[in-house]
Amino acid sequence: MIKENIHKNPKISFWKAILIIAGVFSFVICILIEANYFQLNRVDPVNTKLINSLVERLNQTPNDQDLRNEIREFDLLARKAYFTNQWQIRFGGYLLFVGIIIMIIAKLMIDSLNKKIQQVGFQKKEKLSETQNKARKGITIGGIALVIITLLVAFLTHKDLGNKFSQNKISESLNKDSTQIASTNTPQIDSTVQSTDTSNIDTVKSLNPLDYPTTDMKNNFPSFRGAGGNGIAYQKNIPISWDGASRKNIKWKTKIALPGFNSPVVWGDKVFLSGSDGAKQEVYCFDKNTGKILWVAKVINVPGSPAKSPKVTDDTGYSAPTVTCDGQNVYAIFATGDIIALDMNGKRVWARNIGVPANHYGHSSSLMVIDNKLIIQLDQNKSANLYALSTQTGKTVWSTSRKVKISWASPVIVNTGSRVEILLIAEPFVASYDPTTGKELWKIDCTSGEVGPSVAYANGIVFALNEYAKLVAIQIGAKPKIIWENNDYLSDVPSPVATDKYLFVVTSYGEVACYNPKTGEKYWNHDFGSPTYSSPILVGQKVYLMDKKGTMHIFKADKTFSLLGEPKLDENTVCTPAFADGRIYIRAGNNLYCIGK
Repeated sequence: MIKENIHKNPKISFWKAILIIAGVFSFVICILIEANYFQLNRVDPVNTKLINSLVERLNQTPNDQDLRNEIREFDLLARKAYFTNQWQIRFGGYLLFVGIIIMIIAKLMIDSLNKKIQQVGFQKKEKLSETQNKARKGITIGGIALVIITLLVAFLTHKDLGNKFSQNKISESLNKDSTQIASTNTPQIDSTVQSTDTSNIDTVKSLNPLDYPTTDMKNNFPSFRGAGGNGIAYQKNIPISWDGASRKNIKWKTKIALPGFNSPVVWGDKVFLSGSDGAKQEVYCFDKNTGKILWVAKVINVPGSPAKSPKVTDDTGYSAPTVTCDGQNVYAIFATGDIIALDMNGKRVWARNIGVPANHYGHSSSLMVIDNKLIIQLDQNKSANLYALSTQTGKTVWSTSRKVKISWASPVIVNTGSRVEILLIAEPFVASYDPTTGKELWKIDCTSGEVGPSVAYANGIVFALNEYAKLVAIQIGAKPKIIWENNDYLSDVPSPVATDKYLFVVTSYGEVACYNPKTGEKYWNHDFGSPTYSSPILVGQKVYLMDKKGTMHIFKADKTFSLLGEPKLDENTVCTPAFADGRIYIRAGNNLYCIGK
């Protein structure tokens, strides 16, 4: 009988054994993943009775530093549990995939051997009974359903766990929340990848590092976090005392028509902002000295603009990225993916749509300009690219594909002494790019999670961090390497700032830590006790840090903590201030403020 010969064939017996073992293995992995999901839904890992009681005690005694530290210890444990669970789900998915592949291979081998036996003189065929056929079909369908359910469960577990940690009691107790931009539209990505349009490049030579940042950039405040986006203001005589209630040292205050969470940009005698409510998109120009609105540019009729604006959350809106200026034009980007270039008098130079960013928050990365190129970091769900557009025409000069996950950080452009580099951070790495060609110069795997803070740079060291990940210091050069790392104080919104002597890290719940940038030794930490989204700005030997309540914390850039002042604006803000000509420009509420002596 064919059936008897098949059973006696050792090869078939071997592959049957493999099939059974792989099947049992895959079944066990499925059960473990599903058990993990139901366990997580049954027990909230971050909202236990103990944590809730600690939170209630902290609400009653908000100045209890020991209790606050105890809650942060639980936060650290929750962070570690988060990554352990993430690794288990990811590794379990890989194991399940391997098990299924082995099952498929074993089944194909068995079928192949069966056919060979049937072709060697065996004419009689046996038919399986109808019951057997139904049983096998049932088992097959059931197995496929189990695998599909398990993969869905794995996805839901990962997603739900992230939501739990973003809304947990620990974070709430420390006044910590997260900026979000929601968008569901699919982008229309520029088709050029690692391409170069030589007609749009003024020079094919590498930039002279001595020319960056330029004197004009230092004399102004041209982008988010200043020249190159590195958190340094090259200004003097900045006030350390003012009061919003009495109007002390408040030179002027001007209402902004449309909402936005972008920061002011200053060039010459003009201050620029953007705003949007979803129905309208506008760019504003204010007189730096009087606060008078010089012009308003409406962003309409942009080629490729979506017919319907994406959905966004109220705490971020449609105008989160900060504009940038090069003295010739001002450039703005919105949540719709619309980009516009306007001359200094508000006349439209060009406009285009780069695609509505496809991610679960939306686009918030700010723009940078270098060497007649507009730099755009567009790391999103389906693809990630770094773009350089011609500042004169808006055409793509070059674009570089990036194998990273979603990031909301902004580019940082630095002078390393030997060359100029564009620095980006997104899971899983920090990478450097040539501004002239877009070529990747180096990268180091060192981060994870949904990245919000941009990097900082000083004296040949790049500093990168992210909440639920770690802080790393990368020594760049011929062979970039991590020289130290730490996970005590991390941020999901504010970016760090550094000098050759000090590194300052700000958490979203308002704690500041100062490190030795070369060794990672912690000099001091101080808790201001107020949530903070604004990034710190270094001005001379002082650090200016604005919290969400409108209080500016000013302290020395020093080895020991020394508070210089805490002037209040009396209006909430999440925006990073701009500094120019002895003045500070702050977007708070629906107003733009100018502070000066």
